[in-house]
Amino acid sequence: MATPTLEKAADTAAASPYITVTFRIRRFNPEVSDEAQWQDFQVDIDPKERVLDGLHKIKWDLDGSLTFRRSCAHGICGSDAMRINGKNRLACKTLIKDINPEKPITVEPIKGMTVLKDLVVDMEPFFQAYRDVMPFLITSGNEPTRERLQSAEDRERFDDTTKCILCAACTSSCPVFWNDGQYFGPAAIVNAHRFIFDSRDEAGEQRLEILNDKDGVWRCRTTFNCTDACPRGIEVTKAIQEVKRALITRRY
Repeated sequence: MATPTLEKAADTAAASPYITVTFRIRRFNPEVSDEAQWQDFQVDIDPKERVLDGLHKIKWDLDGSLTFRRSCAHGICGSDAMRINGKNRLACKTLIKDINPEKPITVEPIKGMTVLKDLVVDMEPFFQAYRDVMPFLITSGNEPTRERLQSAEDRERFDDTTKCILCAACTSSCPVFWNDGQYFGPAAIVNAHRFIFDSRDEAGEQRLEILNDKDGVWRCRTTFNCTDACPRGIEVTKAIQEVKRALITRRY
């Protein structure tokens, strides 16, 4: 009677989707050491799960001190941007099977920003640059009594740059930003673009002058890292070039 049970157990084990994956995480705790170090964790996980699921398993079952940001877990909030196998990605959108789980999966904080702990960086300079470009509709006159209408063609002009979720994946992939934290960075320029080219807005000239600063749009070296890193597929480099052209021609 024991043989069928053993065979069933063997069949169940063979059908299990789980594999053992090594997560190699760059750890940093300023209360313990001034130096960061790598730490490996072995995780049994379905390859169709996400890197975020693996991080959850580590935090919940292996080491509760592991620190990282996440919120919606569906690629909308942008809070879990990190470097995964050397590339900026959202942990909630990166599947284990898509990044060669046979080798250690390296996870580290995004570059160019001060690391606070483990995978958490100080985002305040990033958000200050965002605020500096006035990312809101500016109009004159009295408040309208109905919705401000806009043609489909006018909307299409800036539709791509409305997709930004402020994850900082583009900005923290920029070599110029790595070496000069004063640079506005791709995300701020993308969000300025969204309003500069909005036919309802009246502050395009102001935003262009802000980006005409020495730390503004002219610092871009067109390496396309930002476009490659964007998890929303925004043509970031194209948007930056359009802002440069608007500064030269004053047509937008």
